[in-house]
Amino acid sequence: MRISSLSEKEFLEKVFAARQFSKSDGALLADTLVDADLRGISSHGIQRLAWYTSMIKEHIIEPQNKLKVIKETPTSLLIDANKNMGQIATAFAEKQLIKKTQKLGLSVAVIRNSNHFGTAGYYARMAAKQGLIGIALTNTRPLVVPTNATEAFLGSNAFAFTFPAEPHPFVFDGATSIVSSGKIQVLAKNNQPIPGDWAVDDHRRVMHDAQKVEDNLAKVAFTEKQPGGGVLTLGGLLQSNSNYKGFGNSLVVELLTGILAQGSISADTNKPGHHDFSQFLLTINPELFGNLDDLKKSAEEMFDRLRHLKHLPGTEIMIPGDREYRRYAENLKQGVVIDDKTAAELKTIGEELAIPVPEAI
Repeated sequence: MRISSLSEKEFLEKVFAARQFSKSDGALLADTLVDADLRGISSHGIQRLAWYTSMIKEHIIEPQNKLKVIKETPTSLLIDANKNMGQIATAFAEKQLIKKTQKLGLSVAVIRNSNHFGTAGYYARMAAKQGLIGIALTNTRPLVVPTNATEAFLGSNAFAFTFPAEPHPFVFDGATSIVSSGKIQVLAKNNQPIPGDWAVDDHRRVMHDAQKVEDNLAKVAFTEKQPGGGVLTLGGLLQSNSNYKGFGNSLVVELLTGILAQGSISADTNKPGHHDFSQFLLTINPELFGNLDDLKKSAEEMFDRLRHLKHLPGTEIMIPGDREYRRYAENLKQGVVIDDKTAAELKTIGEELAIPVPEAI
């Protein structure tokens, strides 16, 4: 079914208020989920609410905890998210970096003791809106099997990069694994098979049953005893397809998040008392190197040339960000899509908190 983004946001804000988040924090959390749904990234939208709710009940997330700035310089921040949602610490850090970068040209932040933070692109776009280059990274729970391995060790380790441009900024936002776990969750909820070679069992055999993979990933992520298997790195199953490059990309994210922030690496986030993710943010003022309008024009000309390359009939060449901005405009008018299982989860949450759920449009 479809619901209006406005009713989705109102429902989410009421749920987060009932879960003891401050009004401003609840509004931010709601906005990140609605933004993902509007862009067609349902894996990181309202379908995450049941997971967030369970982590709040288990005190993995502490809604009333305040973040702590551990160390600050004119061009850097080290932040302790203090077991609250990753969105809260990351949005705060990004706003501070934008101010620093506007003064000094570039700045960087690392965050530890955090949680899931939605889509990485949400924060990178905050920089792009101010005419800056934005980079955002996060590690995650252990889901990904390295090259030739049979057990999960790495996170899906998202990477987002933005560059100012018109009619919208360049936005690359994706996992360094072959796919995020959220996309497998969405397939499982819709009783659909995995269409590609995304995940393997404990003998590194490809699995296409989305529910079985999701059940296995839940065991990997929330128990100390690894049952084996997980999501593949970029490049897929075989080393001959250069899957070691995806492995390397994921390790770069681990180094810049868990290691640099002195938090947990993905492999250790499932240990008792942990479940702490880490994030990395970098903002750069392109005017360190040239006039912003000239740089934007050069980027736009390159994108336009790419879009008009010869291509297969019935297809089109899209630049990262094109699809999401197109979906955003469409879903703003038509409403966002909610699968039946997520709708049932929202009904349960609504009944528990006495909050009316959004109606289909």
